[in-house]
Amino acid sequence: MKAISYSRYGGPEVLEYGERPDPKVGPDDVLVKVRAAAVNPVDWKAQAGYLDGMMDVVFPVIPGWDVSGVVVQPGVSVPEFAVGDEVMGYVREDVLCHGTFAEYVAAPVRTLARKPRTLGFEESAALPLAGLTAYQVLHRALAVREGETVLVHAAAGGVGSMAVQIARHLGCRVIGAARETGQDRIRELGAEPVVYDERTFAAQVRALAPQGVDAAFDTVGGPFLKTTPELLVPEGRLASIADGEVIGLGGRYFWVRPDSDDLAALAALAEEGVLSVQVAKTFPLDQAAEAQRANAQGGLNGKVVVTVEWDA
Repeated sequence: MKAISYSRYGGPEVLEYGERPDPKVGPDDVLVKVRAAAVNPVDWKAQAGYLDGMMDVVFPVIPGWDVSGVVVQPGVSVPEFAVGDEVMGYVREDVLCHGTFAEYVAAPVRTLARKPRTLGFEESAALPLAGLTAYQVLHRALAVREGETVLVHAAAGGVGSMAVQIARHLGCRVIGAARETGQDRIRELGAEPVVYDERTFAAQVRALAPQGVDAAFDTVGGPFLKTTPELLVPEGRLASIADGEVIGLGGRYFWVRPDSDDLAALAALAEEGVLSVQVAKTFPLDQAAEAQRANAQGGLNGKVVVTVEWDA
């Protein structure tokens, strides 16, 4: 099969496009014919070696954790899916090796759910990691409730935009922080925007929520995370997916996990029209390095997706 891979740590320059062995299908795996795979910051961070202390690596590595595609072969212990089913998944395993930037991926069944009928393959590939992160932080780390006010950082981005929509669906008032370029997107999602400006950020939030916010979802870390605790009500909750220093600030550091039930819940929200997915740019598989550069550059209101073309 054709795939993107790297044989040493580095930036986009280490990515190679070429032939790789077809994946073996274990008992609990599902062989998926890949139609699209989203690019996430964790892809190029792992590729640069930032996760070396956390995860074993078997080179050459095929990057990518997000995927959408069509079932080609269920494993012998997988009654959940049949040949021809359209699926999406957050295909994260315990070892960096077999990713989704390829024509085929053997995905553990626990990482998959059926693709939303209302979304195309590109949008469906952009949903799993970002959507699961937002869903699990709001439900588990922050346990937000109807009527609460929630502050979402980088609210126009991949994870942030999902968090805004899910929090709104849960009956929360949402304040969304973003750059100037993301303000209109935040309004479209039903949140009240504030602009990232180190001098005025806190004052902007206080003007909208003088008593403080009930929960804050950090996706950026750094100075804006450090400012956030002072914006909470006395019993307010704080969670970050970007900066472990949140623990010292009294919050929770959260890492998303694959969960087929949560993924199915996201698919249901998409089919109900509650959750929309915005794709900013697409690249063919052989241009995955350019897709990675676009994702790392940032500033996009939506996800970067790699597509795999198949003959009809």
